[in-house]
Amino acid sequence: MGERTAAAIQVEGLLKSYGEVVALDRLDLEVDAGTVFGLLGPNGAGKTTLVRIVATLLRPSGGHARVLGHDVLTEPLAVRRRIGLAGQFAAIDAELTGRENLEMVGRLYRLSPAEARRRADEVLERFGLAAIADRRVSTYSGGMRRRLDLAASLTGRPPVLLLDEPTTGLDPRSRQELWAIVDELRRGGTTVLLTTQYLEEADRLAQRIAVVDHGRIAAQGSAAELKSAIGTVVLAIRLSDPATTSDARAVLADLAARDAPRIVAAAGEIRLPVSSPGASAEAVRRLDARGIPIAAVEVQQPSLDDVFLTLTGRPAHDRDSAEQQAIRESA
Repeated sequence: MGERTAAAIQVEGLLKSYGEVVALDRLDLEVDAGTVFGLLGPNGAGKTTLVRIVATLLRPSGGHARVLGHDVLTEPLAVRRRIGLAGQFAAIDAELTGRENLEMVGRLYRLSPAEARRRADEVLERFGLAAIADRRVSTYSGGMRRRLDLAASLTGRPPVLLLDEPTTGLDPRSRQELWAIVDELRRGGTTVLLTTQYLEEADRLAQRIAVVDHGRIAAQGSAAELKSAIGTVVLAIRLSDPATTSDARAVLADLAARDAPRIVAAAGEIRLPVSSPGASAEAVRRLDARGIPIAAVEVQQPSLDDVFLTLTGRPAHDRDSAEQQAIRESA
């Protein structure tokens, strides 16, 4: 199979177990060339394991994965020459300078010394690291190291970029800068597989999004398609007394378009996917009849956070560390 395939990344029946922990459960995925594909899910959902397999850093227990037509098991070198990878933790040498790290990456991509230096200068400037390029990385802050790791992933101008929670550790300004770079890369034809726990990030960057939970794809589509899957609108009700949230949930449960309403207990808020905005009047009537005071009622468009909670029963920032622990123990 050649590189002219429309799918830049193809994953079929991918299975990966760490002892009793099933990180990937016969997962299927296809990423079109020249697009940003977002994998949305909490830690432990299987996102990092998938990225590591596609990057040839981890062998699957079963199934297949291909990058630009090249199998990750039988053609790992061909895959590595076509990808860039930025993981959750900076994979850089702290004893080298920032510039030396980037030039080393360029040489691994088989660039000439002069071209490696030129590419290093280009990405150092792009990520705001030029002023500290000749300092040892051991003197960098966490945010600086994160930006350097991202710069290293782009030094070889790979056609496929794997970004595993790329904005972890970045301040809001740096996060916005990264988003702009990802947009620019996509417009230039680069395929990006992006894992994230940030709902705004997936919504902002990805043309298609897959919601990953317990090693499986719970749902996938565009952000608009996923939002429409849980109901026409979301009824957001803020209660005057947060202590009444449990009673309010019981009163309103059967109004939900799909599952039981989401409760944000600390804020005294209930978010309820409904089929029609007219449900708000019925909700107010029921709460008033039970003597539950309301501070505010608002009809909103569903967010990706609503989508994830409805599909999986837990928030996207939930910390399920079984996968991470298994990865560390197997390393």
